[in-house]
Amino acid sequence: MASPAPAVSVVLPMHNEQGNAGALVREIATALAGTDFEIVAVNDASRDGTLAELTGVKAEVPQLRIVSHRRNAGQSRAIRTGFQAARADIVCTLDGDGQNPPGDLPALIARLTRADAPENLGMVGGERVGRQDSAGKKFASRLGNGVRKRLLSDDANDTGCGIKAIRREAYLALPYFDHQHRFLPALMKREGYLVEFCPVSHRPRMAGKSKYTNLGRLFASISDIMGVMWLNGRSRQTGGWEES
Repeated sequence: MASPAPAVSVVLPMHNEQGNAGALVREIATALAGTDFEIVAVNDASRDGTLAELTGVKAEVPQLRIVSHRRNAGQSRAIRTGFQAARADIVCTLDGDGQNPPGDLPALIARLTRADAPENLGMVGGERVGRQDSAGKKFASRLGNGVRKRLLSDDANDTGCGIKAIRREAYLALPYFDHQHRFLPALMKREGYLVEFCPVSHRPRMAGKSKYTNLGRLFASISDIMGVMWLNGRSRQTGGWEES
């Protein structure tokens, strides 16, 4: 007999995060103690000891599930795989590098599920305060966020922040493409959902190194923004629907 669905699923996309994986899983379990939760760690075909580290912590954190890609497919696909595997209606995401402290999860979940939340609230995204990155990375992020916000009118100051609380149904209604995770506020609005934001903390990487370069991220963002503008231009809203 299948076990009942938990209240919250936490999706962790991971590629070559040896040194981060086990500690991050333990931190999430501590942050959500007293909550009915599961952790879906998506191993995106790591070539280091990430999978072994996750497997080693599974006995300690029985809520952990490990899903492994056969081929590396990138962060957006890993997040999508996690949502497809998740069993809860509320799904949280965290970057696998450990820079998003799991202690912020309860506040995001509480804001998304509060009694007076708008009916169509689909996501609460984090906005990093006191960001612990290099000056070059922070400059590139500010530039990219400013251009994207102006062109897409998504009201988001920090779409690169990996910690979010999202309604699974809302996420699965979104069109998928590579780098999709950087455009979730705009895509949510496109589908008629509301998005709110909440300040969260940030810290240096625990281990390993970033998978992105500033220039690589910037060039990819330009073409992606144009693609999302095309999608938005072809969106039509129903205002909801009723069955009779």
